[in-house]
Amino acid sequence: MNTTLDQPAAMQTVQPRARVLAMPEYHPPLAGRDALRLDFNENTSAPSPRVFAKLQQLTAEGLTIYPERTPVERIVAAHFGLASEQVLLTNGVDEAIHLIACTFLDEGDEALVWVPSFFMYDVSISLMTQGLKRVQSDESLSFPRERFLAGITPKTKLIIVASPNNPTGATVAREDLLAIAAAAPHAVLMVDEAYFHFHGETMLDEVNRIPNLLVTRTFSKAYGLANLRVGMVVGDARLLGFLRKASSPYNVNGVALAVLPEAIADEDYLNWYVAQMRVGRERAFAELAKWGVPTWPSAANFVLMDIGPKHKLLVEAMRERGVLLRDRSADPGCDGYVRLTIGLEEQMTRGLAALKDSLEAIGWTPAEARHARGTSSEGHEYE
Repeated sequence: MNTTLDQPAAMQTVQPRARVLAMPEYHPPLAGRDALRLDFNENTSAPSPRVFAKLQQLTAEGLTIYPERTPVERIVAAHFGLASEQVLLTNGVDEAIHLIACTFLDEGDEALVWVPSFFMYDVSISLMTQGLKRVQSDESLSFPRERFLAGITPKTKLIIVASPNNPTGATVAREDLLAIAAAAPHAVLMVDEAYFHFHGETMLDEVNRIPNLLVTRTFSKAYGLANLRVGMVVGDARLLGFLRKASSPYNVNGVALAVLPEAIADEDYLNWYVAQMRVGRERAFAELAKWGVPTWPSAANFVLMDIGPKHKLLVEAMRERGVLLRDRSADPGCDGYVRLTIGLEEQMTRGLAALKDSLEAIGWTPAEARHARGTSSEGHEYE
């Protein structure tokens, strides 16, 4: 008798691995974004004109060919002063995080992250192990150096630190990152530099010296290639060899590979865009301070605002005025906080005018900010 086939249908239902059932799920609020996009920290304008010129040179036949990643990795490596075996191009930094977690984590291993931060760290780590350890920032949202270092154990196999951090904009000092790498030679230290261009400090120059260091970069932010999904991992050639082994050979599409060399070569355009973001960031800080909106220092292309209980009302009021913001209240320690992405000059003029009007429309006062009320948000998790 075939006992498997004799079982009721409900008992024969296919189930995934236990870690898939237990892992959190990310639901980006992408629907209905036909407005001024001050919500997702994307480039709010356009990539380099050289990218569009290259797109126009693509042929129909070229779309039928499997993409070749290696030649472009050589170009990217040379641009950043690296050896080609030290660079792996990925399908955005999301795939880089996933590959790093899948390559270096087994069940029972521990991974250490600082929160609030990018939720995809939690997703990829939780897929591999239940040993995710999160070190919460205090009310300053700054990097909790001593508590973070204390969280490293012999079981720690992966450590992820974003600098600048998202959604806070806080940075981690080089000496702190060096201390982490030295304290955990048995673990991979991944430094996420997605917002590097708006800050200017990097760990790329340390990859030849620190064998357990991996640095990730995205081409979605300053370079404006979010729709094409391309990022990179840089590090010790030995570690990159393991990641390459776990990666699909065709993980980055041919269109992205065709335009990436043009995007990185146009440094004049990149520098212009970054300068615009820095000016816009200071302008946002000045206006928000004038209105009494509490913020935190940011080295990224966004500013986090302390709105308090009316955070949802503000986001909705801004949407009604054709401007999108990102409610970060579900992030650990961020109850009542809303993030504003920085745009070009004319976009900031429109966005800040809408923000002032929206704050007045919902009857917001500085006394409603969480810090003004002296409240905390312990227990909140990502949604």
